[in-house]
Amino acid sequence: MKKLIAGFLASMLMASSVAYAEPPEFSGGVSNEYEYEEVVFISGKPIRFIGEMDMSESAKEEEKKTSYKFKLAPADKSIDGSLTRTITLVTTYKKWDGKGQTSADTTVDKYSEKIELGKDKYELKDFQFSKSDIVDNRPASDFYSGNLKGRKYYTINKDEGTVTVDISGADTGYKNFWGDTGTNIIDMTFDYERKLAAAEGEKEQDVSWTGTARILASDSMMKTLRYSPNDASLSSFSGGNMRITGRDMTSRYTYELPEMEEGTAGIDQGDGKFAAPEGDSDKGTIELSKSMVPRLERLALPKFRDLSGHWAQTHIEKLYSLEVLEEGGDFFTPDVPMTRAEYIKAVMKACNIRPSMEAKKSARASRKAPKEESVFEDVSISDEDYAYIKDAYNKGIVKGSQNGMFRPGASLTRAEAITILVRALGFESKAPTPGFASGFSDDRKIQAWAKASIYVAREIGLVQGDSQGRVNPDSIMKRSEASAMIVRLLEFMQRDLQRDYREDIVNFK
Repeated sequence: MKKLIAGFLASMLMASSVAYAEPPEFSGGVSNEYEYEEVVFISGKPIRFIGEMDMSESAKEEEKKTSYKFKLAPADKSIDGSLTRTITLVTTYKKWDGKGQTSADTTVDKYSEKIELGKDKYELKDFQFSKSDIVDNRPASDFYSGNLKGRKYYTINKDEGTVTVDISGADTGYKNFWGDTGTNIIDMTFDYERKLAAAEGEKEQDVSWTGTARILASDSMMKTLRYSPNDASLSSFSGGNMRITGRDMTSRYTYELPEMEEGTAGIDQGDGKFAAPEGDSDKGTIELSKSMVPRLERLALPKFRDLSGHWAQTHIEKLYSLEVLEEGGDFFTPDVPMTRAEYIKAVMKACNIRPSMEAKKSARASRKAPKEESVFEDVSISDEDYAYIKDAYNKGIVKGSQNGMFRPGASLTRAEAITILVRALGFESKAPTPGFASGFSDDRKIQAWAKASIYVAREIGLVQGDSQGRVNPDSIMKRSEASAMIVRLLEFMQRDLQRDYREDIVNFK
């Protein structure tokens, strides 16, 4: 149990920017701090195995090694059996400079596996495996998708027969500060060939069968905010927000195997009974799920005196608790315009994009270092918000005006605010080719540079029209309105992405 916990804590605390939540190995297994579970089909009968899994990772900038050790036994105690498996996967990364993308290629470095079911022993003699992913590194979230191919070759009781398992599939997922989901779709084909020794008075028997299984496995981490009231009445605060980090795995096996007829000769099913295929099909579905114990974090308490009863109070207090907003004093002034600099800083913090100050410190430390030039003429490098504005510029979130100005103190328009959020997600290219309509009744008022982003924002639910179906692109955003829009971005990264990458895939595949 300690190994299982240590392995998972290591995987959750990995600091590598290329580590993603993903179901362990590629067998459809699920686990929590205490137990691992998967379904094994090698004998022609689906058998649930449970036990310990130890997972460890070591990562460098361009390579990651992931090692798994399994020690399992059938969940059904009447079945005599065991499974031991050791697998080491090596993933190499290549950054595509100028494209904002990374490719990840995975192969098997080491492997061993033995399965015992009753009197039958299956030993893995060869494992060929190849997996390749492409990662699109967007400012607010990384998105990835890939394909895999593999083949496992087992011997039965050394020389009685073989089982070949052909593996093919795909994986998809995303990673951001608020959520991390990876889903595998794996198809397996089993080819079983065996010669059974002749019983007294009988001939030697050839046994063969073919079966299939499809696995939909998902590993998901998500952070959510929850308000917790203070039960005491004589207190300086009525309640506060807490951040809850949860992780769970789900798996669904859909299989088609030969119908086994029990007899005195045939395949040992591990339960003291022997069976042989009779020609009919045995179809079924098995679902597994396990969850980690949630981790709780209480957050800072907002105490603004001008928010009580305001429609955006909850949104503003959430952002303050998350340190997205760093307001000082007793007043937030929710109904004054938000500036461009304030909004960029808040968006960058909401996405957990922290500007790197290392280059700036290095330049200060060295007298010979050239003086840094600001990316915008009207933003000084000594400005307290400069690092956020520079990082947003380098990531393509803001572009400024044609004369090289950013206008940090200018009021923010709705068109600007929406465009910044869509660029942060990297979704601006999801709009149709030119000639499309945004779907809002004031579509003609939308500037050409903002139209694609406003279209996408409406499609994914980041914005809605007013009572007359207008988006009002030129309207100035109040601080309260901007806060509500940033909270919607957080909700999208928390819930919508997870639903798209897990529930929708599992339910419709």
